[in-house]
Amino acid sequence: MTLHKTLILAALLGTTAIAAQAQTLKIGLESDPDALDPDRSRTFVGRIVFTALCDKLIDVSPDLELVPQLATEWTVSDDGKTIDMTLRDGVVFHDGTPFDAAAVKANIERSQTLEDSVRKSEVSSITEVEVVDDTHLKLHLSAPDAPLLAQLADRSGMMMSPAAFDDMATAPVCSGPFKFVNRVSQDKIELEKFADYWNADAIKLDAVTYLPIPDSTVRLANLRSGDLDLINRLAATDVETVKSSDDLTFERADGLGYQGITFNTGNGERADNPFGQDARLREALSLAIDREAINQVVFSGLNASASQFSSGASPYFDDAFPVQGRDIEKAKALLAEAGYPDGLELEMQAPNRPENQQVVQMIQAMAAEAGIQVKLVAKEFATMLADQAAGDFQASQVGWSGRIDPDGNILGFVSTDGGFNDGKYSNPEVDRILAEARAVSDQAERQQLYHQANEILNAEKPLFYLYNEAWLYGVSDKVQGFVPNPDGMIRLEDVSLSE
Repeated sequence: MTLHKTLILAALLGTTAIAAQAQTLKIGLESDPDALDPDRSRTFVGRIVFTALCDKLIDVSPDLELVPQLATEWTVSDDGKTIDMTLRDGVVFHDGTPFDAAAVKANIERSQTLEDSVRKSEVSSITEVEVVDDTHLKLHLSAPDAPLLAQLADRSGMMMSPAAFDDMATAPVCSGPFKFVNRVSQDKIELEKFADYWNADAIKLDAVTYLPIPDSTVRLANLRSGDLDLINRLAATDVETVKSSDDLTFERADGLGYQGITFNTGNGERADNPFGQDARLREALSLAIDREAINQVVFSGLNASASQFSSGASPYFDDAFPVQGRDIEKAKALLAEAGYPDGLELEMQAPNRPENQQVVQMIQAMAAEAGIQVKLVAKEFATMLADQAAGDFQASQVGWSGRIDPDGNILGFVSTDGGFNDGKYSNPEVDRILAEARAVSDQAERQQLYHQANEILNAEKPLFYLYNEAWLYGVSDKVQGFVPNPDGMIRLEDVSLSE
């Protein structure tokens, strides 16, 4: 063989070896995210994509502690009204522009002022972002805000390139370990490794692709065939299949969130329905539901029945509000008291995912025994959220993935101006209590305030709770280094694929 041919062959072999080493992790999600803009985003699956795309000021550890990410340290003043924050030096956004204190200021101000931002209530206490120098800033607050640091460990703390603000929904630019490449709605989201990432040594993958597949059976089939490497929200009924496979592993983490039913009590014309206007009817529906039966039938007992916005794993869980038992006779009595002795109809929308459909079908059958005829409307999840925000619903079976601070699980959903208050419920006393709870750092004091809020919300039921979710994953045995977290996020540091 001539030297020339030998060099060509070596080059070809080298190219093949490089291609073989390229690692693209394929993740199956249960739905398609909404806008890939942290200020506009409402979906849980969107947060999963953001975990790879957009670093936050603060992160959350597996044991639910706040840890540094883009901010390396922070201190809160004695009066609770100033947060002094030091930023990581040398970080750049995916477009090459620098991440610095001025960028943080621009991001927070955007969250506060963007017309359709759903982060406004989360950062409403910040009155000024003082830029001291490139790596040092001070957040000045109108009052002490105990949950704020936890909010900065989520979408309120995700940093976007100010130069790309206008294009975030279609071409997001952040500073995370992976940068945006392409999105095909309802099909895939493709990201590739960001070479200039500040923690690049921890990123072993070359790319990650997210594929929305609502049907859990189809997600599992794709995992078993090798077309996916990891699937989110493995169906509880498929856990044993994964456990018994030689090529798959099962991973689980107890979650912080809940699934429930939200009612339209004041958002547009569709709020003018009996369930939207009479808490007795909402209570009747709640009494008609056997939550533990749902947990056993749909989730093989792997979830936990829920009664409030804090899960049983939280120190803010209130024993005074246990899971409500089923009581058909009491439900019928409440219907009669409200003027509907012969029953009435309720339209309920729900995600088109199989598990959610099984849940609402069980609710439909249970409610019928009390005289409530539930009309079900299945929708793609992002579409359902858009309809909720527009007030185009009577009731919605919807959930929340949960936050480490209780404020993040309730304020936005029931406060008068809350970003997720799609039913437009409004009670000045609830607003007052929740605002006071934000300004208190002592846990015992906050627990008492949330008890007061629970008393009102349990009576008025603008939403009620069905179950707390566990995060269930099916994982190919080629995936190395994946660690499930209670917040449900899929973190890709030190994750790799073996041959």
